Amino acid sequence: AVVRVSGTEALACCDRIFRGRKPLAAAAGYTVHYGTVEEGDRTIDDVLATVFRAPHSYTGEDSVEISCHGSRYIVAEILRLLLAAGARMAAPGEFTIRAYLAGKIDLSQAEAVADLIASSSRADHALATNQMRGGYSEELEGLRDKLLQLTSLLELELDFSEEDVEFADRTALRETMERIGGEIDRLRNSFALGNAIKEGVAVAIVGAPNVGKSTLLNKLLNEDRAMV
Repeated sequence: AVVRVSGTEALACCDRIFRGRKPLAAAAGYTVHYGTVEEGDRTIDDVLATVFRAPHSYTGEDSVEISCHGSRYIVAEILRLLLAAGARMAAPGEFTIRAYLAGKIDLSQAEAVADLIASSSRADHALATNQMRGGYSEELEGLRDKLLQLTSLLELELDFSEEDVEFADRTALRETMERIGGEIDRLRNSFALGNAIKEGVAVAIVGAPNVGKSTLLNKLLNEDRAMV
């Protein structure tokens, strides 16, 4: 199991319960340290503490990830000691919110984190991974740049409409608008497809008794879901 601590006091807080060769506060970023989590003379677990220094972490803050054995009791004890040392429990999605506020990810990538966690199929996973890595964001950014360029040309044409000055060919402007409209339609359709993959589609197989509805369902799913 992994327990993540993030914030300006993350290193100091973890140092109050972690015993290693040197304090985590003195450690460089992207380093892993072996040690123990202790309460007085009592050892809770042997752990690995990974240090991330701001701004080079998921949240953009100083962070520590404590890798411990997966016992629920051990995890609960580490959390209890961290809370006693000054930490607090993160709200649902708070690490991702902090990453967004720090500019580490954009809104599309933040949404993809939740989709990745909830993914239940290969297609669902592929969509979320691509979005989290910025694929969707890059398309939106490219579309934004094209729209800004188009609106700038249109504004120039309007500002100098009474003068004998042409900043852009009208036919080229119309073709550009049609291209951008096509890109918007494609993105809208891809969103509908992605939503169908994530949420599923309600399908009813209707027919008379004993015509092969269950067999068809099993073939479509490639597993024996319905008794034949």
